Amino acid sequence: MPTTEPSTTTPSAPAPDAPAWQGQSLDSVHTRGDKAPRVRAMFAAIAPSYDLNNRLHSFGRDQAWRRAAVKAAAIRPADRVLDVACGTGDLTQALAKTDASEVVGLDFTRQMLDIAESKQKRLSPEQSTKITYREGDAQALPFDDASFDALTIAFGIRNVQHPPQALREFARVLKPGGRLVILEFDRPRFAPVRWGNDLYCKWIMPRTAAFISRDRSGAYAYLPKSVAQFMDRGELGRAILGAGFAELVQRPLTLGVCVCHSAVRDASSVQ
Repeated sequence: MPTTEPSTTTPSAPAPDAPAWQGQSLDSVHTRGDKAPRVRAMFAAIAPSYDLNNRLHSFGRDQAWRRAAVKAAAIRPADRVLDVACGTGDLTQALAKTDASEVVGLDFTRQMLDIAESKQKRLSPEQSTKITYREGDAQALPFDDASFDALTIAFGIRNVQHPPQALREFARVLKPGGRLVILEFDRPRFAPVRWGNDLYCKWIMPRTAAFISRDRSGAYAYLPKSVAQFMDRGELGRAILGAGFAELVQRPLTLGVCVCHSAVRDASSVQ
């Protein structure tokens, strides 16, 4: 797998009216110095159709994956939970339906948060009042040390400019023994499933999703590239452990299309 470390050069961010991802920008999406502004522009462009494309192109499995994440987070009464890269708030809302006392959803794309806040109104008053949305960066979380009992991130870690830095931030804001849950795509290990998944993700889905969203940002060209070029489950697992976590469990979902990584903040590594 290619490295996910940042490149030494910093290309200029795309112009406001230019596609975020096209041509050579897709050759190595995780090593570009301008990855963050490109990702933000991409999500701003697809925000209105984001939920529809998620449901259609995962065949509804995205909701099952989020339920698995909630279960892995093992939320207890009075827990304070942070949902990083919360997007339009699906996982944030699912967490608000648990016994958590507070759920904070954080994302660095304002257009996604606008949709999340509008969807918040669909919840019961008790659930809705648990949620607060914040605009911010996963690599520099605007929270005190050891301020959360659980932290989740669904399909967001590969979109961060420097994932190891974000993982260290996750460890910083979690209490000792706090739970981390990461949902991320992976390549299935069973060859026939992997071939079918590659055909769907690399050829069919990018075209149909771009058509539905009328997307010109290159978002659905970026998606398969970002998965193929990112850490596999073994590499991501080692990065999680290296950031100050222990008790790592990696549970493949839907024949390995997605993996639920869970771990706890290692109390012995707290400074």
